[in-house]
Amino acid sequence: MTSPSEKDAAITLISYHLCPYVQRAVIALTEKGVPFERIDIDLANKPAWFLTISPLGKTPVLKIGETAIFESSVILEYLEETQPNRLHPADPLLRAMHRSWIAFGSAVLDDIAGFYNARDVATADAKAQTLRNRFAQLEEHLGEGPYFASDPFSLVDVVWAPVFRYFDSFDRIADFGILTDKPKTQRWRRILAERPSVIGAVAPDYPARLRQFLIDRPSWLSRQIVPAAPVFA
Repeated sequence: MTSPSEKDAAITLISYHLCPYVQRAVIALTEKGVPFERIDIDLANKPAWFLTISPLGKTPVLKIGETAIFESSVILEYLEETQPNRLHPADPLLRAMHRSWIAFGSAVLDDIAGFYNARDVATADAKAQTLRNRFAQLEEHLGEGPYFASDPFSLVDVVWAPVFRYFDSFDRIADFGILTDKPKTQRWRRILAERPSVIGAVAPDYPARLRQFLIDRPSWLSRQIVPAAPVFA
């Protein structure tokens, strides 16, 4: 339940423009119809005030009035406990199962980071195979959709939408075969990409920013990106 002091408190999301965990918070807040202010910071040059409210130095941080909470999983659970339009199942066992697949989604994000940070082709291939195996596990679990648990949209969908967004950029570089022969996963990916809360979780220039982020990595993947053709006046 929301306490009287929380009820009228302004909600502020401290954000980094490329952070997939921030996207989770934005999607959940949007789905719940909660008004909030979003403040982007530069994680390469963290302001002192940010380190005061985020001991781990990571985004997202959600401020409710002057009280700050950090870690995306904690933020999502707080929103579930205090805001309308619940995104978790009511049944305790089903809810626990959903939390398990949320944790699995976080593990896949770690694997994605391992893929785009791989320094050589052998490491990148190994990371890509790990991702193929992860998505094969997911494919076996998925039903007929449209969402993770058929219908309605849930917190598992909130968590996986930012995962799939990476593949929009990867697909522009090459076909790494990670989602090949996974029709249910691909369908779920397409449906999530069309949801307004997912579209609005990032700025319009997100694809260009992520591409530049990948180019700037000292990685094998960065060397596969074909430079954009120069524009002449």
